[in-house]
Amino acid sequence: MLKGKHIILGITGGIAAYKCATLTRLLVKAGAEVQVIMTPNAKQFIQPLTLSTLSGKPVISEFFTANTGQWNSHVDLGLWADALIIAPATASTIGKMANGVADNMLVTTYLSAKAPVFVAPAMDLDMMRHPSTVRNIELLRSYGNHIIEPTAGELASHLIGKGRMEEPENIVKAIDDYFAISQDLQGKRVLITAGPTVEKVDPVRYISNFSSGKMGFALAEECASRGAQVTLVTGPVSLKTEYPGIDRIDVTTAIEMHDAVMKALPDNDAVILCAAVADYRVENVADKKIKREKDVAPVIRLAPNPDIARAVGQNKRDDQVTVGFALETDNEQVNAQGKLERKNLNFIVMNSLRDKNAGFQVDTNKVTIITDKGETIEGDCKSKRDVARDIVDVLHNYLAQK
Repeated sequence: MLKGKHIILGITGGIAAYKCATLTRLLVKAGAEVQVIMTPNAKQFIQPLTLSTLSGKPVISEFFTANTGQWNSHVDLGLWADALIIAPATASTIGKMANGVADNMLVTTYLSAKAPVFVAPAMDLDMMRHPSTVRNIELLRSYGNHIIEPTAGELASHLIGKGRMEEPENIVKAIDDYFAISQDLQGKRVLITAGPTVEKVDPVRYISNFSSGKMGFALAEECASRGAQVTLVTGPVSLKTEYPGIDRIDVTTAIEMHDAVMKALPDNDAVILCAAVADYRVENVADKKIKREKDVAPVIRLAPNPDIARAVGQNKRDDQVTVGFALETDNEQVNAQGKLERKNLNFIVMNSLRDKNAGFQVDTNKVTIITDKGETIEGDCKSKRDVARDIVDVLHNYLAQK
């Protein structure tokens, strides 16, 4: 899968840099075109000449190469790359990446990169355990970076524990596996709902919820990155869709979302219902602002909104896959299982507001996937993009069986 890919290998100043000679050779052997970028400290551990000989390209370390007069554009490099690998990734470089400290060519290129980023940490045991390192690695995960976990063993300090950079062969396999699934939805069409809906009370007030749309947008980007043509029906959110392959339809109310979904349903192979849809709307919306009257509270009558998931379940074809979401606060498993059955879904993604760092307005989520085959897949707390990948993996398996 690496044949013809443009790979940037970023090497930082750690003892594991010596493994990058093997890593470069394996990437080139797999057919990739490799551009090495080294931090100044990395050159203390392995010679640039070794890596330029193996890659067939001059190693880049500075913004300006004095002996050739060449300006190295981090913007051009970021656009050129199909993947960026940083191995070894020291605590210092991880901290700079997590916090946007662009004081060298490698971190500046990272901040410009449009391609997937793979980070292979390598450092001593106590550095790996330090709260700042743990936090910075989690920040990188939340940005959508792929962390290639270090292994445990004897370290350069002769301590025993986690901190050894993963072996070059396994790093190459991780990247090869990523590209292997990157087009597994080629030719498929996926309809996704995201965000909240907004139901007006009067010209200045409305009923809604706390959904940011981040989970639905992460699903749209994941499906599109794997080759699908995505129709994203979204309620009012501040998020942008700049990813190719996503056709965005903006709606406001639950009725508008229902109509957009039902219109697009026949043309899609799968539907992921991730939006937080208001169950009720105001029966009679006031045409003027409702004024406050002393000691008198207004009475607002509500009417039920259409049940989009039920409508999809009733109208889907046998060859279509439908996925729902269940955000619960209690009796999570029972409630999600009931919704799965009532709405005629193939599987449902359950999360609980009782889980820390899950749910609305955050960049992470923790979900459990329950399928109509009786399977229960429990996940860990991770970035919403990583959660989206897990969900789409299950979706792909369903589509492959249709």
